[in-house]
Amino acid sequence: MPEIDKLLKMAKDIGASDLHVSVGAPPILRLHGVLRRTKHPPLSAEQSKSLIMGLLTPDQKKEFMETKELDLCYEIPEVGRFRTNVLQQRKGVDAAFRVIPSDIRSIDDLGLPSVIKTLLSFRQGLILVTGAAGTGKTTSLAAMIDYLNQTRREHIITVEDPIEILHTSKSCHVTQREVGPHTNGFSIALRAALREDPDIILVGEMRDLETMSMAITSAETGHLVLATLHTSSAPRTINRVLDVFPSRQQSMIRAMVSESLRGIMCQQLVPRADGQGRVLALEICVVTPAISNLIREQKAFQIPSQMQIGTHLGMQLLDDHLESLVKTGFITRQEAYERANDKKRFVA
Repeated sequence: MPEIDKLLKMAKDIGASDLHVSVGAPPILRLHGVLRRTKHPPLSAEQSKSLIMGLLTPDQKKEFMETKELDLCYEIPEVGRFRTNVLQQRKGVDAAFRVIPSDIRSIDDLGLPSVIKTLLSFRQGLILVTGAAGTGKTTSLAAMIDYLNQTRREHIITVEDPIEILHTSKSCHVTQREVGPHTNGFSIALRAALREDPDIILVGEMRDLETMSMAITSAETGHLVLATLHTSSAPRTINRVLDVFPSRQQSMIRAMVSESLRGIMCQQLVPRADGQGRVLALEICVVTPAISNLIREQKAFQIPSQMQIGTHLGMQLLDDHLESLVKTGFITRQEAYERANDKKRFVA
């Protein structure tokens, strides 16, 4: 087995989420959110380059030499798949590997609240899963797609960069496309998807105006669209979507978002107080007529108040969930303080 495969197998076996291969340092693992150096000797520039370039195809090597960076999914048979980013830095060639779960965990296994299944019962509209990198958005979306795959008889199209978790067709027909090998971009794939008889569309990331516009249009034209953003709360998510559009389109986009948005799930992974892994903290917004009206009237700052009123619908603020996790002993008050939107709530 090649040395890089041994390192990746070790990362998966001990439950690490990431492996970093870097010039001048030993291989580094991220375990429960914390970086830990292995006992491997520091890598020279030649060793790092040899380890990393050995896993690339000739076409990938050519692309990397031209662009100095590369995204791909690397697979080791009978071990697993790894989302990989290769980059050129001042000391040489580095790579970061994200361990992709082999098995798709269910909504129930992840401990996601039942309101998520309620949101997935819509036949059309936009559902956003948000959070910083490494907060489990891919895992949550995979569980949601798998739930739809088992409970509906429809066509699911995913557009990802790269494809991470593989879905086999169950009750649904699943088509997975990767930016690069299968399509030249998210927005191009979304435009084409509308002619491919889809019912459900997954957008790996809404990166730009055109992709956001196509995702909203797809939701408006009778499709259920799931997508991600790197935002930390429901109001910030709505503002991020709207702020991408030029001022002359604001009125129209506000109306479209207010009518098509079904819900937002913002998530964070917080280290457990006992040091045995991380726990999921969530903010959940269900778009009610009142919240839809606030979006149209440019009053996103009032959405948290409506979310507090709507707890019976499954809504919750991140800070409320953090406080609950502190009270039950799952996380420390300091961890909650570092992640809270209203930090004064967690000052001892």
